[in-house]
Amino acid sequence: MTKIETKTEVEKALEEIRPFLLNDGGDIALVSIEDSIVKIKFLGACTHCNINKMTLKNGVEETIKRFAPQITEVIAIE
Repeated sequence: MTKIETKTEVEKALEEIRPFLLNDGGDIALVSIEDSIVKIKFLGACTHCNINKMTLKNGVEETIKRFAPQITEVIAIE
């Protein structure tokens, strides 16, 4: 997959996740993709949510890897 294709697939994954986050007053933004690592930023209520680490691994990372299997890790930055 090219870098543009990878970014497109990651954005599709985030669009799938976004409604759940918006429901709780939060959101998510793609910061960058470096090698096979995606950096995201939680927004709104998600920034202070005490379960955002679980959301990151069990929701966000899992969904991104389904859309773009070459991604090895998803990291949340502040």
